[in-house]
Amino acid sequence: MRTWGPLTAVCLGTFMLLLDVTIVVVALPDMARSLHASLSDLQWVVDGYALALAALLLGVGAAADVLGRRRVHVVGVVLFAVASLSCGLAGGPGALVAARAVQGVGAAAMLATTLPLLGSVYQGRQRSVALGVWGAVSGGAAAVGPVLGGVLTEGPGWRWIFFVNLPVSVAAVWLTLRVVPESKGPRGMRIDWLGTIAFAGFAGGVTYAVVRAGEDGWGASVTLGSFAVAALALVCFVLVERRVAHPLLDLSLLRKPAFVGVMAGALAFNGVAFGGMPYLSIWLQTLLGMSPVRGGLTLLPLTGAAVVVSVLAGKLLHGVPARLTIGGGLLLIGTGCFCQAVLGAGSDWTTLTPGLVLVGIGTGLVAPGIAGAALAAVPAERAGMAGGAVNTVRQLGYALGVAVSGTVLTSRMRDTLPHDSAHTLAGGGAGALRGTFSEHALRAAFASGLDSALVVAGFVGTAAAVLVLTLVRPGRAERTGGTAGVTESAARTLFGEETASHG
Repeated sequence: MRTWGPLTAVCLGTFMLLLDVTIVVVALPDMARSLHASLSDLQWVVDGYALALAALLLGVGAAADVLGRRRVHVVGVVLFAVASLSCGLAGGPGALVAARAVQGVGAAAMLATTLPLLGSVYQGRQRSVALGVWGAVSGGAAAVGPVLGGVLTEGPGWRWIFFVNLPVSVAAVWLTLRVVPESKGPRGMRIDWLGTIAFAGFAGGVTYAVVRAGEDGWGASVTLGSFAVAALALVCFVLVERRVAHPLLDLSLLRKPAFVGVMAGALAFNGVAFGGMPYLSIWLQTLLGMSPVRGGLTLLPLTGAAVVVSVLAGKLLHGVPARLTIGGGLLLIGTGCFCQAVLGAGSDWTTLTPGLVLVGIGTGLVAPGIAGAALAAVPAERAGMAGGAVNTVRQLGYALGVAVSGTVLTSRMRDTLPHDSAHTLAGGGAGALRGTFSEHALRAAFASGLDSALVVAGFVGTAAAVLVLTLVRPGRAERTGGTAGVTESAARTLFGEETASHG
């Protein structure tokens, strides 16, 4: 390639922001003990980041088209670094959750500008190579996250999973300013701030409602009130998007069954595949007594299988209809969740392995093709919008998956443990309960809660697979076979070279 500098700069930011989605998973039990955090605190440590990333991705992408993509990217990296420092210095769960949300804002600015920045530098074969490297870095970040998180947590401590971002951020900013040229979208574009605020209100409201349901019950006033706020925000979002000249999401796309099917698959994908991982990590370390490193290695069959299958799928399944790879992958993910839902008081980590491998294989089939399927389902001039929408609903799906899994887990545990005890155990506080309940009772209660959460995930994954197989019918999406067949016009739009690019 002509130069590796711009690609390296962009990949540094991508690696950090995707790493921080998963690296915290194995550190949650140590965070709970250190900060005296509850289960809902731990949920928000994960969800605060994912929600901010999902809620702002489309809006920040549109703002970058107006303000300058390199400028927004650099601001995002700086904000991410400052928030990482705040996370590492947090003295309580509230401060940590707030800093994680700010991290998510920075991550949204970084992720929304990644493809347009690459598109402004590389063309033709160089672009294909750059995207291949970028995809490998993205997959590697997800794979290495739990293991690296375990090493840092067991070594210098959980705070270092955030401190390590600081030198990488400095290098990313310096390199971006030095070798990445500035680029903007077409003249005359406006930023849809009202749409951004309304969508953020919807995403935050519905996730908060689900988390509160685990604390107070589905019929509690705070739960119902949060759902009502989310519904009102969604109505406002629809009204705004129907009236603005440059919407974040062209609602007419929702009249296309293939696009709706792909969006449903993307929403379910991250939540079903990864939403239960924080609670599996708590079970492995708190109930089975594993170290953070061993806990991270136990999750490696999922991430390892995903990376291997995604590489092989790109070589061997080119031209296979997207509905089959995405729908089949979601079926495997749902089946993998069902296979894990066989835990009992005497189970050990090996019980999870077959199901984790199936989830990993399904992830390797779904992840590479889902963005391409979305692009193929819409007109070329809406390719950038479709790509941003896929990334948005994936992150929102992860946030909702974590929230739903935690609520189902604690609801099921209340059948055998009192309310406060259930939340203490789910939050990693098994040590405080061992004098009150037997080890067998604690293990049985948590295993029962995990089984219920995994069964729910399995049904959601299966339902999403059916939707994809039903709605993504033979047509343009099938003929293109994913990203490889996207028209040149759509590719230019996705990379920010034509009109209507929204991240």
